Amino acid sequence: MNQARNAFCLATHSAEGVHWSLCRNCSVTPRQLVAIYLLLCTTSLAVAGLFWFQGATLVLPFAVVELVAVGVAFGVYARHAADRERISCGRGLLVIEQERAGRLQRCEFARHAVRVESLPGRDQLIEVSGGGKTCG
Repeated sequence: MNQARNAFCLATHSAEGVHWSLCRNCSVTPRQLVAIYLLLCTTSLAVAGLFWFQGATLVLPFAVVELVAVGVAFGVYARHAADRERISCGRGLLVIEQERAGRLQRCEFARHAVRVESLPGRDQLIEVSGGGKTCG
């Protein structure tokens, strides 16, 4: 297989051009995460309830605080689990769509005027610019 063909092995080809779809590799979907959290809450509160009836009254409030902290962490995870990027190249345009926490950002560039740069010291890997617009 030649090297030029290898560059497009992860792409989808269509009449409009070449498309790349990049998404996070999440082991648990947000719906599964809710089910896991509800199971965790049920188990933890049942155990804390047993200790409450045995006279250890401080176990239940600490269990509630723990479950709130885990719920907040799961919420942050679930909010970014569906983040994705889609890159399309065709008909003289390079289109980059970024979805982060439910917000969609779309950048269009003329293919002949695109510049791709590596930016050291920043949280993004590359920056695409052209025609006075920047997308990172």
